Parts: sequence; structure tokens; C-alpha cells
Amino acid sequence: MSPQAADTSSESVLSISDLKISFSTEDGVVEAVKGIGFDVAPGEILAIVGESGSGKSVTSMSVPGLLPKTAHIQGERRLGAVDLSHMTSKELRKHRGNDVAMIFQEPMTALNPMYTIGWQVREALLAHKDISKQAANKRAIELLDMVGIPEPEKRFKQYPHQLSGGLRQRVVIAIAIACDPKVIIADEPTTALDVTVQAEILALLRKLRDTLNTAIVLITHDMGVVADLADRVVVMYQGEIVEQAPVHELFNNPQQEYTKRLLAAVPVLGQRPEGRRLLDTPKVEVVESKTDEAIRKAHEELKPYIDDSAPALKIENLVLEYPGKGRQGKNRAVDDVSLHIERGEILGLVGESGSGKSTVGRCAIRLLKPTSGTVSIAGTDITTMSHKKLRPLRRYFSIVFQDPASTLDPKMTIGESIAEPLVLHKILSGKELTDRVTDLLDKVQLSGHYRNRYPHELSGGQRQRIAIARALALNPKLLIADEPTSALDVSVQAKILDLFLDLQQHLQFACLFISHDLAVVDLLADRVAVMQRGKLVEVGTREQVLHAPQQEYTKRLLSAAPVADPVLQAERRRAWEEGRVAPVKD
Repeated sequence: MSPQAADTSSESVLSISDLKISFSTEDGVVEAVKGIGFDVAPGEILAIVGESGSGKSVTSMSVPGLLPKTAHIQGERRLGAVDLSHMTSKELRKHRGNDVAMIFQEPMTALNPMYTIGWQVREALLAHKDISKQAANKRAIELLDMVGIPEPEKRFKQYPHQLSGGLRQRVVIAIAIACDPKVIIADEPTTALDVTVQAEILALLRKLRDTLNTAIVLITHDMGVVADLADRVVVMYQGEIVEQAPVHELFNNPQQEYTKRLLAAVPVLGQRPEGRRLLDTPKVEVVESKTDEAIRKAHEELKPYIDDSAPALKIENLVLEYPGKGRQGKNRAVDDVSLHIERGEILGLVGESGSGKSTVGRCAIRLLKPTSGTVSIAGTDITTMSHKKLRPLRRYFSIVFQDPASTLDPKMTIGESIAEPLVLHKILSGKELTDRVTDLLDKVQLSGHYRNRYPHELSGGQRQRIAIARALALNPKLLIADEPTSALDVSVQAKILDLFLDLQQHLQFACLFISHDLAVVDLLADRVAVMQRGKLVEVGTREQVLHAPQQEYTKRLLSAAPVADPVLQAERRRAWEEGRVAPVKD
């Protein structure tokens, strides 16, 4: 694959030519970017896409000079007529914020928790403009209002932890546009946001482009976001540009095999593929092993607790309240929720951030104790069961968390992490335990040599496979999957989803699949439940809820979800802006 650069234009606000970036490591020099080039015009939105490790973020961070000292950069980087290539960090400082600004992926880590929102917006102004504190305060409030933050004077005095994820992202955008930069680099600006907040942030970026004529370099793995926002797309793979084209041309007629595979890996709302699999790869062949027999015997010990005719999970009138601070009343996170999951069924649970989805999932397996209501596992009420009595029943259910990097013990090898449930329940030991770990690694399509590695030595997709292997160690009959693919790029996500489907169809475990990605839920779920502000507002089959919704809230959720089709997405965006129900497919 050879670098494919756009035509150089004197009107370009950002121009990159023959860019090469390498890093000095203990294992030698690693080439991250291998001689790429592209241009961005004023007011243009250029999306850079590709799987993790393709060089997207490294390329963008090189422009304002934010790479670590171990990076060696060659090639030309220009902001208009200004050559940034050989500037020192001190020389680059006057261009950061003024001419080029960054919107980082996670606003909670980009914002300083020790300072108020207003102080942080004001700091950007004072650092680059000859302006008084009073004038900077006034301008900061105007910026907060400009990015759609309600009650900007009140928010000005608050701290990052007092704002929702969507509001924090708006603050980061306010800081980025404070000095009217010519270029904004947005690195995964909507990854952790639910579909309605994401739609608002995308509308805000589009408005800023239209009103300020700011060029935006958008780095994302969400092809729906690309279809919604981008004018042109650059596709990267292993440090090289394999293809770049206007957004409509790229989606309708991709030229390179890698681009075709990337687009094929995207789950599309309303277009569930035959067989539900995204990739044209062999299905996982799960073979019964000797250790499976030992696990089966362990499950037989649960017969006194298990009613084979009962649902795998039944929740009735569930309420969970958190105590308020001071004179504030109690915060009701889950409000009178009732649902059930039959054996072998996948129930998708969707809703905005803060709707109570994850809280329901944690209550379902008693990681949280409900305030009232009942939770029954295979006919056994576990709501008030003591931890001692509950422990044997924990063989029946398991959970896969959103971020395996924070849930896998960094001091334990992969083999030890996978084996831990078997050790705690005293089911296997010695060679049988070793064989079981090998068998589980094989189930998630990883070789046995990974058992001696540590979590930090694995990629995000590999860590997620380990989390699934650990969750399946005891062959659970009920699995809670809480946003297990939200942070993964499309190609890795497709592999994980196909793997998940193959394992679920073979092992026939019931699953509560919690997600804000409606296309993923459309791919996996048999039934769908929709939550809003702690309440269940709609439940039905996948076809009923996602393709013929009855509730206005569900319709708004579906209208806000971007689809990987520029023409259809433009129509959906207009419908969402006008408050109409957006079409799901042609």
C-alpha cells in the first residue's frame, strides 16, 4: 500500500506531506506512520478512520506537537503558510489554541478536577489573548452558552464532576473554540456518549463549522458519525493511507479491499445480516472437553435452587435509591422496573446515560442490593439472600464489564485471571485447571501462550476476549454484558460480536445485553427493553421496538442514532432536527 495524498492546495488550512513518525522503545524503533499526506480546506470536515494502531491519533497529535519525547517526526506539517515542522515546543505553544485546538476523547481526563469550569475556559483566553480577567469571565460565559450549556452562569462556577458526560464534552469544545482556531482536531469526541447526546454534539460541531468556517479533523471508529458529519474521508491501515475520497464516494464505491472490509464490519440499524454475523469468517467451533463435564457436575449441585421451568432472570417492581446529600432527597436510579429473560434469550437494554441500565444489570446479579422489589434467578429469589447462601448460586451467572482494562487485575497473568472463578468455587485444580484455561482461550480464539501475559501487554480487543473467557469459565446460564464493545474500533467490534454470537448460540446462555449502540442491539437481541430516567418505557420484540416503536422516547432514540449511509443519514438528521421520526432504512 502506498501513501495516497490529496492534491496540495494553496488554500489548505492544514497540510501534511510525507509525514513519518517512529517511536524508540525497548524492543527497538516502531514505525507508527509511514510517509502519509493530506490537506484540509477551511470549513472542511475531514474524517480519519481505521482500526486501533493504524496511526490516526498519532498523526493528529503531531500537528500541535503533543507527542512524547520518544517520538521522531519527519515530513512537513503546515498551518496555512506557517511551517510547524521544525518548531520547538515553546514556539508551538503560541499556535496551540490560537490556530489549532484539540477535543480529546475523554473530557473527564482532559478537564482538571481541581478547577471550576469557568476557570478552565477563562485560562484558554488569558493564555492567548491580551484580555482582562473580567472580560475573560464574560467571554467564557458566552462560550458556554454558544456550545448549548444551559444556565451558563451557574455552570461557570461548577466543577467537572458536577456535569454530565455530554455537558463535559461541550465544555471541552468551548475551550477548543475559545480563540477561534483555524483547525479543530476532534479525537473520538462522541465515543462514550449515548445516541441523543452524540447527536447534539455532532450538530454542535456542524454549527461551529458553518458559523466560524473552522476546519475539523475528525478521528473516529464510528462510521455512522463519519456518514453524518464528514465531507471527506481518509482511511489508514498500519501507518499508511490506503484510500481517501469524498464521503459519498467512499461509502458507495470503496476502491480498496481494506476499506470494503471496514465498511462490511459495521452493524447497520435496520439491516440485520443473514445469520447475524458481520464477518465472512468461520464460526467458532466449540468442542466439549473433559473440564466441561466437571463444570456440569458443579451445576448439578445447584438443583435445589434451580427451577428449570422458570426464566433465567425475573425482575419485579425493582427500585434502587441512592441517599441524597444534605437536604436533597433520595435519588431514585431505578423506578419500579419489571422484566424477564428466558433461557437462551438475549434481551437488549437501551436508553440514555443515567437512565439506569447498568444499575439494573448490577442489581440482577446482586452487585447492588435493591431498595425494594425482587430479583429471581431461575426461580430463586436472591434479593435478600445472604452472601454465604448466594455464593454457590454465583456459578449460575456472570458479567462482562465495559472496560476490561479496569476490571482485570494488572498484577495477575491472563491465565490466573481466567482461572480465578474456578479456584474461588473450588471446582478445578492442577492439570484440569490448566486445561480449562487453555480450553477457554481456545473458545475466544486466542492461543495458549497468552496465559502468561499481563493485561497491559494485550490490545483492547484481546482484553475484551479475556473478559469474555473469564465470564464463561463456569459455563453460566445467565450473562450480563454491560457495553462490552463500545470502546472498540469497528473491525475488532465485529470480531467480538461474531464471537459472542457463536458462543451464545452454542452454550445457550441467557443474556442481558446493555448498550447505547442501537445497531449492535438490533444485531444481537431477541427482545428489547427501553429505559428512561429509571423507568421502563417500552418492551417488545426486536422488530416491534426498533422498527415500529410506540413510545415517543424510543422514536427519539432511534432518530438520533447515526447510520453508516451518508444519503440516508442526511435524511435522518433532518428528521431529528425537525422532531420527526427518522427513517431506519430505504
